[in-house]
Amino acid sequence: MKKRLLKAEDLFKLYSVTDPQLSPDGKEVLFVRTYIDEKENKYMSHLFHMDLETGEISKWTHGKERVSSPRWSQDGKEIAFLSNRDEKNQLYVIPKNGGEARRITNYEKGVSSFIWSPDGKKIWVNASLKEGKSFNDLPEKKKEDKKKPEPYIVSKMKYKMDGAGLIPQDYNRHIGLVDIDTGETEQFTEGNYDFSLQAVSHDGKQMVMSIVREENVDHIFKAPLFLVDVETKEEKTIINEEGYFGGAAFSYDDRYIAFIGYEHQFKNATHTELYVYDSEDGSRISLTEGLDAPVGDYAAADHQQGAHAPAVVWTKDHHLYFTVSTMGDIRLYFATLEGELYPASPEKEHVYGYAISPDGKFGLLAVSDAVNPGEVYKSELTTGEREKLTSFNDKFISKVELVEPEAITFNGSKDWDVHGWIMKPANFEDGKSYPLVVNIHGGPHAMYANTFFHEMQLFAAKGYGVLYINPRGSHGYSQQFVDAVRGDYGGGDYEDIMKAVDYAVSTYKWIDRDRLGVTGGSYGGFMTNWIVGHTNRFKAAVTQRSISNWVSFFGVSDIGYYFNDFQHGVTMEDPEKLWDISPLKYAKNVETPLLILHSEKDFRCPIEQAEQLYITLKSMGKETEFVRFPDADHNLSRTGTPNLRIERLNQITDWFEKYL
Repeated sequence: MKKRLLKAEDLFKLYSVTDPQLSPDGKEVLFVRTYIDEKENKYMSHLFHMDLETGEISKWTHGKERVSSPRWSQDGKEIAFLSNRDEKNQLYVIPKNGGEARRITNYEKGVSSFIWSPDGKKIWVNASLKEGKSFNDLPEKKKEDKKKPEPYIVSKMKYKMDGAGLIPQDYNRHIGLVDIDTGETEQFTEGNYDFSLQAVSHDGKQMVMSIVREENVDHIFKAPLFLVDVETKEEKTIINEEGYFGGAAFSYDDRYIAFIGYEHQFKNATHTELYVYDSEDGSRISLTEGLDAPVGDYAAADHQQGAHAPAVVWTKDHHLYFTVSTMGDIRLYFATLEGELYPASPEKEHVYGYAISPDGKFGLLAVSDAVNPGEVYKSELTTGEREKLTSFNDKFISKVELVEPEAITFNGSKDWDVHGWIMKPANFEDGKSYPLVVNIHGGPHAMYANTFFHEMQLFAAKGYGVLYINPRGSHGYSQQFVDAVRGDYGGGDYEDIMKAVDYAVSTYKWIDRDRLGVTGGSYGGFMTNWIVGHTNRFKAAVTQRSISNWVSFFGVSDIGYYFNDFQHGVTMEDPEKLWDISPLKYAKNVETPLLILHSEKDFRCPIEQAEQLYITLKSMGKETEFVRFPDADHNLSRTGTPNLRIERLNQITDWFEKYL
C-alpha cells in the first residue's frame, strides 16, 4: 500500500515518549507519553507503567492533564510525579500496587523539582516562596471582584523572562521536606536567596544544592555548588567558579559527586564538561577534558515534549553514563574514574532520555532518529543488542511517507569542514527539478541532529528539497568551531551557509537553482534577515522570532543586556558596531519577498524587532507581510498552542508555494 504524504496536522497523530525510569529491582519501567489533543487544543501527558518480564504496558494516569518527572521511592513501593491537574505543577504520589494518586503539596507557585528521601516517608521539594511566607501557607483564594491594576516596580535588569513574563521581585526558590502522610513541609533553607535542589545522598545525610547569595544577580553568571550536611546545615564548597553547574548525582557509596557544567572561558559558547568531586579529600576532576565536544543534549527539533535526560548516572562499580552532542548525534557515553571514555550507543540517532541498571548491564533508552519519532528501548550495554519496548508511533510510520536525510560535509569558511544534511522531496522522481528550502537553526549554540523533525518532513512532503546544516557557532563539534561565531555574526557563519548552498546546487542536479528559499528562527531569523540584505539569491524567505536591530535588542530582550557582550563583545557604549551587524541597516538592499512571523509574548526576541523590520521594509515598498501570533512566546514552534503551531507551518509553506 502506498503511503500518504505527511501533513501539518500530523502533529496530532504523533506521540512523544520520554523520561524512562527503572524500578529499584530492575523489573519495571515508568515513562511519560505526551500527545496533542486537537479538540482541546492542548498537550496531554500521562504516566505509563511496563512490566519488563511480561512486556505488559498499562496507563496509570488519565484526564486532561500533563504529568512529568515520575520517580520511584527507594523501596519501589510508591511513585511520585508532578502534575498540573490543579493548574500549578504540584507533587503527587501513587502506590505501585494500585490506587488513586493523591496530591501532597498545595504551594502557591507549585513545585519545580523534588527528590525522594531514602526513608520513603518524606520528599525533598524545590519551590518558590514569597518573602515572609512558608511552605505550609495555603495559596490565597482568588477574589471574584475585579482586581485593581497595580504597578510593577523594577530595580533589576533581570526582571522578565521569556515564557514566564515579569519575574516576581519578592519571591525566592527554597528547599523543603514534605511529609507524604500529613502534607506538612519543613523548610530547610532560609534567607532571600535562590536555592536549587540538586541531589540527596543514599543515606539521606547529605545534600547538594546551588546557592546564589550575591546581591547583584544581573551580572552574576555562576551557580556555585555546595555539599550540605542535612543535620547541621554545614556547607562545603564543591565548585564556585564563574559559570553554570548542576545535574549532581551521588555515587552509590556517597563518596563521589558527579555533575556537569562549564566555566565561562568562552561565555555561553563554552563546552559543558563532566566533573567528579571526591568528598573525602575535596579534589575535583573533569572526566571529559580531552573530549572536544559538549556533554548534554543540544539538539534543535520540534517533536519531543518534556524530554529531560539525566545529566549523569552512576553504576554501583563507580562507572558513569551521560550524553554527548557530537557530529549531529546525541550519544550515550561511558566513563570511569580512571579515565576510560567511549560511546555506548550507535551513531545517527538521538538519545533523549535514559536510565541505567545499578549493575550497569543494561539501560533503558528513549531514542529517535530522522524517520523515527521516538520510542523506549532496552539496550544491553556491553553488546549493544536492543529490544524495542514501546510502539506508539508505529501506526503513523506505517502510513506516512518519511524522507531519510543524506549527511553531507563540505568546505566552509576558512576551508573548515562543515556538516549537515540534505533531504530530497517526498516521492522524488529522477529527471525532475525541485525547489530547495534552506532551514537555519537558532541559538546559535545549538545544533541540528539525527532526530525526528516534523517541520523538515513537512517541507519534503510539500515537494521541497531541504538543506539544513550546522554552521560555525553550532554545538556538537570542536570548542574552536562553536566559539568561532562570537564577534563574527554575519561573517564566517553567513559564508558557511552560502557555501552549503553552492555545494548543494553543484552536487545535486535535481535542485532548481532559480527556486531557492530560506527560513530560520531566533538566531536563524537573524541570519535570514542578514541573508536577504546581502544577497538576492533566494526567491522567497520567511523570518521567524528574529533579531533585526541589535541596538534595541540590548534593552528589550530578557537576555539582551549581557548577550550582546557575550556574543559580539560590544555594549551600548559602542552602538555603531551593533548597528553595523544589524540586518535593519541593510533593509534598502532587500529584494527577496519576506514573510515575517513573530509571537506577541516573545520576551527573548521581542516583537518590536519584527515591527521595526516590517515597517521599514513596507515604507521602502518591499514585498513583505507580517503575521503576529497572540499569547505565544519564543517557543511557539516547539511547545506553542497547537492551533498556532499548525497556522505557523501553513503560513511558511503557503509563502514558499506562492514564490517558489
